[in-house]
Amino acid sequence: MTRTRIDTVMDTVRRQIASRTWVPGTRLPSVRAQARTLGCSVSTVVEAYERLAADNVITARPGAGFYVCGPAAPLALAELGPPVDREIDPLWVSRQSLEAGDGLLKPGCGWLPADWMYEDGMRRALRSVARADAAVLADYATPQGLPAMRQWLARRLGGLDIEAPPEQILLTESGTQAVDLIGRFLLEPGDTVLVDDPCYFNFHALLRAHRVQVVGVPYTPRGPDVAAFEAALQAHRPRLYLTNAGLHNPTGAALSSVTAHRLLQLAERAGLVIVEDDIFADFETQPAPRLAAFDGLARVISIGSFSKTVSASLRCGYIAARPDWIAGLTDLKIATSFGGGHLATAVLHSALTGSGYRRHLDSVRLRLAQAMAQTITRLRPLGIEPWTVPTAGLFLWCRLPGGHDAADVARACLRDGVVLAPGNAFSLTQGASAFLRFNVAQSADERLFESLRRALAR
Repeated sequence: MTRTRIDTVMDTVRRQIASRTWVPGTRLPSVRAQARTLGCSVSTVVEAYERLAADNVITARPGAGFYVCGPAAPLALAELGPPVDREIDPLWVSRQSLEAGDGLLKPGCGWLPADWMYEDGMRRALRSVARADAAVLADYATPQGLPAMRQWLARRLGGLDIEAPPEQILLTESGTQAVDLIGRFLLEPGDTVLVDDPCYFNFHALLRAHRVQVVGVPYTPRGPDVAAFEAALQAHRPRLYLTNAGLHNPTGAALSSVTAHRLLQLAERAGLVIVEDDIFADFETQPAPRLAAFDGLARVISIGSFSKTVSASLRCGYIAARPDWIAGLTDLKIATSFGGGHLATAVLHSALTGSGYRRHLDSVRLRLAQAMAQTITRLRPLGIEPWTVPTAGLFLWCRLPGGHDAADVARACLRDGVVLAPGNAFSLTQGASAFLRFNVAQSADERLFESLRRALAR
């Protein structure tokens, strides 16, 4: 159905209310001001306002204008930000991947196949922890989390030149909870956060929930575009920059040392806090530079989890930060989730410290390298080329040939039972319509390439 200009005005007002930018009692812009903002006629806005008033969304006060009716609308994340096709909405893409049954192929998802995960180590750890005393099986964890796990993480981070003693580490339920806690701790509604463009699409959705303004910075094969990053600092005065450490999602690129030093210089001058999500660290064959290592956790926070290498079913993440911030974050963790997952953390620690985890990672890295080469080889006859060839990891960020739109290709492939991740799901500026992200570990099935061949032939 063709949408009219009146519909556009009504949608704009509804989104402002759904995002709680306009709360009950807020006076709407005058019909003339709204007409200027949206580039339409005054009569169009009058009609849109009247229809919204008839639906009891807003109310007219004679001589005073139009006001939002109450109570406040339930938070609708999908309504925040500019409208996008459902096929490239971050929440829709996540739900498609998570809900996909065994019959669907998932080259657009962000995790390893279940039979690539550390199944043997998990089974051994479960048997071992099942024999533990009652406190492990039934009690809450201590506020910062299992001390043995934090000691293990301190050694692991030390291997990346990040000095973080156990008392500067807080265990969380997941990497996503780590970002959420940091957002609650550091951000206020209306603050500005910088993200890479493209970046992990759930960053967009999570930041929407914190009611902040999100600004994208173009990403290059060596890290964020430094000139664009500096311009964004000057134009928006952001509070936070959220990025990936090591292997970047979705591009597979890695930060260079030169770019890291320049970013930290700019962050220091601007008073910017940086959050590095290091969830893919164990896939690296050679560690990339870490901002947290250069910075010493002064204004950089390191986070991560083990859902990509051990088990996505076992939820455990961490935050490494300066001591005074860890104290405040611990209070927030207690307020929002009380005690952490003692049993889950004990199982994870047992799996990580067993004799097989290093061999498991060696095997996974080898399989990923082989899958990366094979996926590139099978995509090239279709005219699908990598933006950069990653040194390691899961992801291949590819450009489609001949002006094809990735959302159209994703729609066509979904009809064949293939779930893809179109580029604009990752792009705040919607500038990646020609790109798809492939998970090479999920891209071995010939049906994927047959489906792509048909979609591109349309």
